[in-house]
Amino acid sequence: MSTPHTTTTPTLSRAATPLRRVLAQARFEVGSLLRNGEQLLVSLVLPAMALVGLSATTSPSLGPGVRIDVATPGVIALCVISAAFTSQAIATGFDRRYAVLRYLGVTPLGRGGLVAAKALATLVVETVQIAVISVLALFLGWRPQLSGIPYAVLFVVAGTWAFVALALLLAGTLRAEAVLAVANLLWVVLLALGGVIVPRTELPAGLSHLAAVLPSAGLADGLRSALVLGQLNLVALGVVVAWGIVATALAARLFRFDD
Repeated sequence: MSTPHTTTTPTLSRAATPLRRVLAQARFEVGSLLRNGEQLLVSLVLPAMALVGLSATTSPSLGPGVRIDVATPGVIALCVISAAFTSQAIATGFDRRYAVLRYLGVTPLGRGGLVAAKALATLVVETVQIAVISVLALFLGWRPQLSGIPYAVLFVVAGTWAFVALALLLAGTLRAEAVLAVANLLWVVLLALGGVIVPRTELPAGLSHLAAVLPSAGLADGLRSALVLGQLNLVALGVVVAWGIVATALAARLFRFDD
């Protein structure tokens, strides 16, 4: 008797959905950012030191109001700038140099998925930063206006968008070494003169007018209005959104995946 011949149908694995691909890449991006000592120093340690220093001294002047209440929103703005701009610009610049972006751009993740993963990873890192800074600030006597927290969240999201777009514009047009130098230089300049730690209203007249149109001051002004006064600062929001729109358009046009 002949044995009946049976056939088996191979089982095909199902491709990951776009959301799962973005989440997987975002987890990788978060791990890379948190494992990088230099990035962690800029993103968390220095803002925490700035907060403690501002709370323990009377200089520089932060203007009217309880000092820790005025200082904390500025330090939160610094966290957003550190994670969304400085860290992302440097990481993306070197990913581009070593052809990581070119290879990822032709995978199923795609370029749009890569950008979404970087933005999501930045928000995760910022959540950790802001949680740590907030706990430290509360320990130092910070008393935020709870009614302004939704406005603060809005500014964090808008600021993240604007500064990630600026980071991609920088990282996608300059060589990695130049990105490293420029990103760190701009971090220092914005910290000192961009209306972040020292409120724009406390800067000399000329600098104050210049800072008024910068995304750093827009972000910090909006966070102070939200967390100190419980108000939505529409002018500051307009500045941040305008930078986000312009930077996104320029990055989409000028960004190069090859070094």
